[in-house]
Amino acid sequence: MSFVAKKKLTMFDYVNYSLLALISIVCLFPFIYVFSVSFTDPKVYIPLKFYLFPDKWSLSAYKYILSTNSFIHALKSTVFVTVIGTILNLIVSFSFAYVLTKKTLPGRKILLAAVIFTLVFNAGILPSYLLIKQLGLLNSYWSLIWPTLTSAWSLLVIKSFLESHPPELEESARIDGCTEVGVFLRIIIPLSMPAIAAFMLFFAVSHWNTYFNALIYISDSKKWTLQVLIKSLVIDSDSTGVGQAGAGGDDRIVPQETIRMAAIMLAMAPILLVYPFLQKHFAKGVMLGSVKG
Repeated sequence: MSFVAKKKLTMFDYVNYSLLALISIVCLFPFIYVFSVSFTDPKVYIPLKFYLFPDKWSLSAYKYILSTNSFIHALKSTVFVTVIGTILNLIVSFSFAYVLTKKTLPGRKILLAAVIFTLVFNAGILPSYLLIKQLGLLNSYWSLIWPTLTSAWSLLVIKSFLESHPPELEESARIDGCTEVGVFLRIIIPLSMPAIAAFMLFFAVSHWNTYFNALIYISDSKKWTLQVLIKSLVIDSDSTGVGQAGAGGDDRIVPQETIRMAAIMLAMAPILLVYPFLQKHFAKGVMLGSVKG
């Protein structure tokens, strides 16, 4: 029978934990404020007042923001870009990384050099914009998907993870008559589920938070993503068509601030809901390829 000795906390530990707890509480205040204001009833809302909890709960801001065409269009755009973009990211990244693990591949060193080159050097905004324009992708959802199909960092991490698989598994599959595609689909993919879950979260969050590319490539307000819409709500809300309006069919006016906070909460909610279910795989996946042997 073994006993695990408990570590005795020192004064430094107490001070360190106290500071971390204080910083965590301070970081939570903006989220608490956004949450409270979004649920505050328009009748009792007072501008520039900090709300730890709403004085009176109400869904007026959410009912209004969900009834506006601009938010619905932005939500559809973001969901489309996130779902299609994440699926294509996973397909391209894992298939490309699998190819790079093959040392007998002709031109493998050139491909690896090209990948590493993009990790160090970037063409910049202007060449990227001109390329998207020449391809006819301006004001298209594909302008937010094609340029980000994969990245050098993702490829190198996935490649390192795939190389940790025992080569004997692939050899035995080939002896049984599997082709390279069969080995990839029947052997590599099932063994890579933790990596797939982790990178699915990475890619999905990246697409859901798409802002800058949507800002420069999408000029049609009906194709804006949620992040661009929220920027317009927070900074120049008058131009979005989402302003003060009656809510619930009565004479109440929904304040601009509660509308903004409700939009922010709705934009954060999907990621906050999905993350706990993928946290187990995420915690395992972030260490992929970091340790070998």
